[in-house]
Amino acid sequence: MKEYIITKTQSVPQWHTVPALDIDWHYKTEPCGISAQAQVCYDDSALYVRLSAVEKYIRAEHMGPLGEICEDSCLEFFFSPIAGDQRYFNIESNPNGALYLGFASNVHNLQRLIPEEPSIIPKPARTENGWEVTYQIPYTFIRQFFPNFAPVSGYAMRGNFFKCAELSEQPHFLCWCPVPSQPCAFHTPEHFGTLIFE
Repeated sequence: MKEYIITKTQSVPQWHTVPALDIDWHYKTEPCGISAQAQVCYDDSALYVRLSAVEKYIRAEHMGPLGEICEDSCLEFFFSPIAGDQRYFNIESNPNGALYLGFASNVHNLQRLIPEEPSIIPKPARTENGWEVTYQIPYTFIRQFFPNFAPVSGYAMRGNFFKCAELSEQPHFLCWCPVPSQPCAFHTPEHFGTLIFE
């Protein structure tokens, strides 16, 4: 089982100091020159996430709250905040900052969340050889679903990270922790890795 340490930050994240993990396991497609990384840190009020991709053919068509983000160039973070609880959030974003926010215990009961006042606001940016997105996840949002969520040093939760683009010129599916060869394989919390709070 893969592990990643979520580092503690005291202010706006200095991303050059936050360790990165590689989203490099290919699911369904062969290596095609696309790569991705994830970084996560935290403070007393929120998780901070930065996802980045090296990608030549960037697809960014969807704009609104109902878009199928995974059709575009897409970076995703799935996480189960409470140990032993299979329920998870999936956060997907494209280079336009369009957001898919889901909540489920498996793909068959997946609910799409569209808050009137979004708590998670992706901030995308183009880079020299691809794109990236950053956002924060307030604990107040997580506690609407998991009231006892209270991360401290040593706290562990489960998660996985994905890079995909179903309709790009180079369709691809990458993940941090390997998933089974089956439809909707990203939605398998039993295959998530371990995220440990520093």
